[in-house]
Amino acid sequence: MKFLEGHTVGIDLGTTYSAIAMLDHDGNPIVLNNADGRPITPSVVLLDEDRVVVGPTFERIAVADPKSIVEAIKREMGNKNFFVVYQNKKLTPEFLSALILKKMKQDAEKVIGPIANAVITVPYYFNDVRRKATQDAGRIAGLNVIDIINEPTAATLAYAWSRGELGRAELKSDERTILVYDLGGGTFDVTVVRYTPTTFRVLATDGDVMLGGLDWSKRLSDHLVEQFKRKFNVDPTADAEAMLTFHQEAEDAKRDLSTKTQVPISVYYKGNTLSVSLSRTDYERMTADLLQRTKDTTELVLQQAGVTPEMLDELVLVGGSTYMPVVEQMLREVCRREPSRALAPERAVAEGAAIHAAILQARHGINTGGIVDAVQKRLNAVRTIDVNSHSLGIKISDPKDKSRKINHIMIPKNSPVPNSVKQRFGTNSDGQTRIHVEILEGEALDPQGCELIGDFRIFNLPPSLPKGSPIEITYAYDGSGRINATAIELTGNNQANAEIVRDGGMQETDIKDALKTLSSEYEVE
Repeated sequence: MKFLEGHTVGIDLGTTYSAIAMLDHDGNPIVLNNADGRPITPSVVLLDEDRVVVGPTFERIAVADPKSIVEAIKREMGNKNFFVVYQNKKLTPEFLSALILKKMKQDAEKVIGPIANAVITVPYYFNDVRRKATQDAGRIAGLNVIDIINEPTAATLAYAWSRGELGRAELKSDERTILVYDLGGGTFDVTVVRYTPTTFRVLATDGDVMLGGLDWSKRLSDHLVEQFKRKFNVDPTADAEAMLTFHQEAEDAKRDLSTKTQVPISVYYKGNTLSVSLSRTDYERMTADLLQRTKDTTELVLQQAGVTPEMLDELVLVGGSTYMPVVEQMLREVCRREPSRALAPERAVAEGAAIHAAILQARHGINTGGIVDAVQKRLNAVRTIDVNSHSLGIKISDPKDKSRKINHIMIPKNSPVPNSVKQRFGTNSDGQTRIHVEILEGEALDPQGCELIGDFRIFNLPPSLPKGSPIEITYAYDGSGRINATAIELTGNNQANAEIVRDGGMQETDIKDALKTLSSEYEVE
């Protein structure tokens, strides 16, 4: 890990909103305001005819071509088939995310000066491809990405730090167990963490990268469309501008229903106006299945962690979508305790990322910008134990049916990291001349339901090798999340290996070209 000269920050690159933070002189994490004086920046990109606008106002969006508006790009991270055409160029999710990061970076630099290094957060359930894409986006934006940290881990850091506990070696080392429920605009995570003042470890985690507040808004928008079609026999879905208005009205109503029991909604299209009054009860009924998905995940993670509700010391809410009253109500029932509002849901992840960035600086003996010695000591004292969010497996022939392939899990999800596992397999046929090892990420038995994150081969096996000859496979996660895999054919002692460093993203030359393009051709406002 190499630090460059300049400030080091933590960044929450969110689906709907993003934030950037750092530690002040007294060791308090502070979120840096953008050019509009706001602590959070909408993760929306407007590709106007002659400029790029990040986080445009709704008034600006309302008069723009809907095709020029890019939202929720985080959901496409790592998707090689997604792109947006702008000025005859194909912009990838990494490049579009880099535009958001560049805007945040340049706004923050007006407040604190040059920024060089960053920790960027990702949902726990992001796989290696999505993590690599996030790292690439940071580099394209001109940031030295010193680490990628899981959002619930960041929130836990912020929580323990805010209580004055983290890094306080002189305190009693009693363990506390907390559940972090993180429901953001586009992704969802739930994580159980156990920590002392100097160590914390994740016990279990699960989530959904396609579930968040956007889905609640869309459900309401779809309801308005159906009501409109029923009343006027007119379908507004073919008109992108009309749908933009429907979505915005649904978003506003969703937010209002967090504090009101009933809200009026009015939408207009082709001379027709639909005015309805929506109750919170009706809204909760039409979105009940979405909430149920988060409830099921919460109960599953508690089970996987071996933690009962009575064993929880705290239930911490993160993410703007947790403001919905029904979320608190559900969690009270599941966890049998009152949810904690100790953290600001929209800022907690960025604050935790800033703390993690400072911990890494302290660990590497880097000057943390004049932070007082007592805080520096606290930062140095913290040690973390993470877990893998996806199982790591190998494609093998099914022992019960040699004609089909299955995913044999080597390192199950929620295993402590670093981790290493060694197992023996046998060759499939007599006289086999080579071995193909395919590294899979995922829980499905069918390899098609998993992500192929790397592969390698052993050639020149001994002649006339009998079927079932032993092959020793070793899989390992190191502390940075890098994956190493080794295969040894034990008869002839032939060996091959692979190191997967968040494989599957952009190539080094592509990243450098994109960085050059962004810095020379795109002015972001």
